Amino acid sequence: MPPVSAFLRTAASYAWRLLVVGAAVYAVFAVLGRFHEIGVALFLGLVVTALLGGPTRRLARVMPRSLAVAGCLLGSAALLLGALALVGEAVAGESTTLVREFRAGLDSIERWLEQPPFRLSPGALSDVQSRVGQYLSSHRSTLLSTALSGAGHLVQVLTVLALAVFSSVFFLHGGDGQWSWFCAQLPEAARERAAVAGRAAWRTFTGYTHGIVMVAATNAVLVGLALYFLGVPLAVPLALLEFLAAFVPLIGSPVALAIAAVVALAAKGPLTAGLVVALIVVIGQIEGHLLHPLVMSWAVRLHPLVVAISVVAGAIAAGVVGAVVAVPLVSVTWSVRTALRDARHGGLALTGAARRAQSPDER
Repeated sequence: MPPVSAFLRTAASYAWRLLVVGAAVYAVFAVLGRFHEIGVALFLGLVVTALLGGPTRRLARVMPRSLAVAGCLLGSAALLLGALALVGEAVAGESTTLVREFRAGLDSIERWLEQPPFRLSPGALSDVQSRVGQYLSSHRSTLLSTALSGAGHLVQVLTVLALAVFSSVFFLHGGDGQWSWFCAQLPEAARERAAVAGRAAWRTFTGYTHGIVMVAATNAVLVGLALYFLGVPLAVPLALLEFLAAFVPLIGSPVALAIAAVVALAAKGPLTAGLVVALIVVIGQIEGHLLHPLVMSWAVRLHPLVVAISVVAGAIAAGVVGAVVAVPLVSVTWSVRTALRDARHGGLALTGAARRAQSPDER
């Protein structure tokens, strides 16, 4: 039997190790998929902690930490409910006008499509509307069961939100102590490396969270002002939609602005819709070449291609939630890898870094 070459032996040794690692990663993701509600709740709790950690520490200097945590959470909840009430008021106030403008806009769109180059047959849209009505009538029981299942999903969403708030309370109140306890459970040889990795991960996650909120808020203000001056109805709800969509990098903002363009087309006509499309291009350039480099470069150093692949892969794996979580997960992973590499090259002088990672000011 001929001897096995050194290259083949090396390749085989790496291959079986990669298979073991791949199986372990698959098992981890299978468990996370089975309990994804818990993972989403903990992720939201960490987001709340990253956003409110600074205000909580400042308030804790003048009052007990428990009161500081309660004050920050209640103030944030009041601010969120106020924003939702503002959106609801805007929708209710413009509903009658919006329905009238939409009907007129749909008629104008139908007449426009009947002209060259589309030459749509007259009454085609009306036929589509009648088909939709017939479908709804014939599938009423199916739609009712879908609505009931949607009520079950609503209960799941409320449960996730309650667990997220519950987690954020403990993270804000004693996150540093929880991390110290976790590090103490590890083997002594791994504690300092875990401390350095945790410090780098939290720094990157906090920076990403602050950065993406600033980018989303800036996009929402720009979109809201532009739609308001263009006279597009529902400017405030569409601006809120832009704020939420901006949490999906590269993809969310164009999708939200495309919805705004459809509203502008139906309510104000092709000219205003064209201006909204131009707005998509302008805001995309501002976000990609100004906001992200200025706001997030110090926290997240990923190539745009890596961001795009991460978002698409996350969306394929877990839908909208995966698209939102993918970029911070990849950023944190890369930051931990870089921190451990730098620490190893620095001779593993990690004791001081470990103490800093477990200090309350860093959590």
